[in-house]
Amino acid sequence: MDVTSQESIENAKNQILAEHDSIDAIVNNAGVGYRSFVELSVDAEIDSIVNINWLGVVKMCRAFIPHFREQRKGQFINISSIAGLVNLPLGSFYHSTKQAVESFSECMSYELMEFNISVCTVQFGNAPTNFQKNVVKCQKSDIQSYNCMMEKISEILQNKSTKNATLTQDIVEKIFDIAEHPSKCFRKYTIGFDANFMRYFRRFLGYRLFNIVIRRKVFAK
Repeated sequence: MDVTSQESIENAKNQILAEHDSIDAIVNNAGVGYRSFVELSVDAEIDSIVNINWLGVVKMCRAFIPHFREQRKGQFINISSIAGLVNLPLGSFYHSTKQAVESFSECMSYELMEFNISVCTVQFGNAPTNFQKNVVKCQKSDIQSYNCMMEKISEILQNKSTKNATLTQDIVEKIFDIAEHPSKCFRKYTIGFDANFMRYFRRFLGYRLFNIVIRRKVFAK
């Protein structure tokens, strides 16, 4: 389905309910990447990532809440990212949408507790998929420092994706386990070494020291 289209979502929901008596869980996994400097960003790409990564989750939840509420059970598993918990260079747009998913999901969970509808978010790092290859990047400019930073960040992320060979299977198994054992309270599930390391590393250092470490990593000569 097209998660940016309410009509497409409704058509898919009706088709599913025509073939099944109930729906137990919705996994909101649609997402795209946009790696750009704020100065070089373009409206069309900003609108696209917001409409898919955040508003797509909003529209999906809005469409399926009535069914969950009527059957007095259901679960929303909203795929976020470690980008929803920490802030890294060139993540202004992607990180913003993922942090929006985190806030939206937690707030919504309070509304749905009375109806036995659970909500959780799932964060992980760079899995060995085509995601990084499909990330939209801003055009090169005559600002050399921008070009160098883009190359450095893209290289780091691509290398991480290649190294996390088992992460995709770990994610599948964890999401299946979450779906089978829904939590009554809002939960955040972090999968993989990279994501767990970054989550606790950021918490331990605080934002000021974390910022210094990231800058030294990215800008090291």
